This record gives sequence, structure tokens and C-alpha cells, in this order.
Amino acid sequence: MKKQQWLLYLCLFLVVLAGVVFYLAVPYPTVPVSDIAGPKLSVHFLDVGQADCILITAPNGRRMLVDAGNNGDAELILDYLRSHGVDTLDVLVGTHPHEDHIGGMDAVIANVAAGRIYMPKVSANTKTFYDVLQAVRDKGLKITTAKAGVSVDLDPALQIEILSPRRERYENLNDYSVVIRLVYDQVSFLLMGDLETSGETELLESRVELQSDVIKVGHHGSGTSTSGRFLKAVAPRYAVISVGTGNRYGHPDPEVLDRLEKACEVLRTDRDGHIIMETDGKNIVVKMSKG
Repeated sequence: MKKQQWLLYLCLFLVVLAGVVFYLAVPYPTVPVSDIAGPKLSVHFLDVGQADCILITAPNGRRMLVDAGNNGDAELILDYLRSHGVDTLDVLVGTHPHEDHIGGMDAVIANVAAGRIYMPKVSANTKTFYDVLQAVRDKGLKITTAKAGVSVDLDPALQIEILSPRRERYENLNDYSVVIRLVYDQVSFLLMGDLETSGETELLESRVELQSDVIKVGHHGSGTSTSGRFLKAVAPRYAVISVGTGNRYGHPDPEVLDRLEKACEVLRTDRDGHIIMETDGKNIVVKMSKG
């Protein structure tokens, strides 16, 4: 009888131990259940497939949109803005004139009251780019050149600095990407656009502050971005990859993904849907929303 009891206890112990090992071995983003009380900064990384779109709401309620997905994402983005009560965007940023970053920008400008618009001083001979320029003209707005050293005024409680582009000419259109560092008290975000390793090296050599709690990974997790040296300088707690399910580019690159997963917690729009981060300047609450 004692032997049978001993065997029963041993089996129960092994079952519990297996459960604990499985729990610890399977990585999954932590999703705190509590909300941030009081003034907060919220950063929404929208699931727009193989594209970028980021909605920022400052503690004072003003809003900023960084990129606007592909042309086919316009209605999704507009629906998302409406569902979150956004009827005015105080700041819009088109990080660079590729279709997967400014595709829906013309529709956003046409349908939502817009304030200042920032884009790098580079053009593209595409209908998508000209559609954005026409939408700006139709609303009587102007484009402010986004370049290193420019500060964006959204909320006195925030520091929003443009770190790149740092030169007037690049061979690669991705290296014109507007890189933004956003700081609220003790919490910081680094939004990389599609900046590639040559641009990362330029940032490292400039000695600007790069350390950030959250990095929006450059170029959808491509192997052309997120070098080991650059990731070490940023030292993030979270990395967000905006990427499409089963995309034809093979993003995120397996080597880059491995590098990121060894350094921090990785969140992906293809897996997690819309990724929302809220902070009081000290703590970060992460939420995910499908659809």
C-alpha cells in the first residue's frame, strides 16, 4: 500500500513538474491585465500586414500617426481611427515614400483633420507618392522636412526627436527613413521606419542617445536591418515587428529574429494582431487585439 502511494505521489509530482517546464519553455508575450491609471502615453502598432502604421496618443490627448500602410489598408486604418474616437491627427509622419508606408496617407489626409505633416526631403516617381502630395494640396497643408535635429511638438510631457535622416542624399530610399525617438518620463520608444544597417551605423557614429525600452524593428525584421551592434546600443525590453503573415520576403529574417529573441521580448503583428502599449512613464502595459 505504501509503495502504491509513493508511486502515486511520484506520478503527480512528475505531472506538475512537466507543466512547469512547459510553461517556462514556451515564450509568449506577457500581457498585464491592469490598465494604466491617470495620464498615459499609448502607442498602437496596427496590424496592416506587410506594412507600417503607428498611432500615438499623448497624455494630453493629442494624436500622431506614423505611416499609413499600403494603398489597400486605407479603410482599415480609417475604421481603426474612428473606433478610437480619432477625428484629428495633430501630427502625421510619412517615414519614406514607399507604398507600404504612405499608401493610405492620402485617404487619411482626405478624411481626418490633419495638422503638421513631416516627410523626408526625397521623392518617388510613383502614383502613391503623387496621391499624397495632391491630398496635401487639396487640404491647403504643407509638408515640413523631417531631418535629424527636428523636435516634434505634441505634448510638453513628451520629448519627440527625429534622429534621421542625417544627410541630404542616400543611394537607398530606405535610408531616408525618418527615425523617431519618443520619451515619456522614464519610458522610451525608438521607431525605425525601414532604416537599414548603413543608416544604423550612421546613428551609432553620431553618438545620439539610442537606448530605448521599445524598438519598432526596422524594415519589417529584414536581414538588412537590426545589426547586433545596433541592437546592443538600443538594449530594448520589447521589440515590435510589423510584418505580414506568409509574406513573400521571408520577413522576419530568422537570424534577426534569433538575435532579437535573445535580447528582449518580441511582439509581431502577424501573430499578435494590433499591439497596444500604454505607459505612465514608468510601467508599460502590453495589450493585443485581433481584427
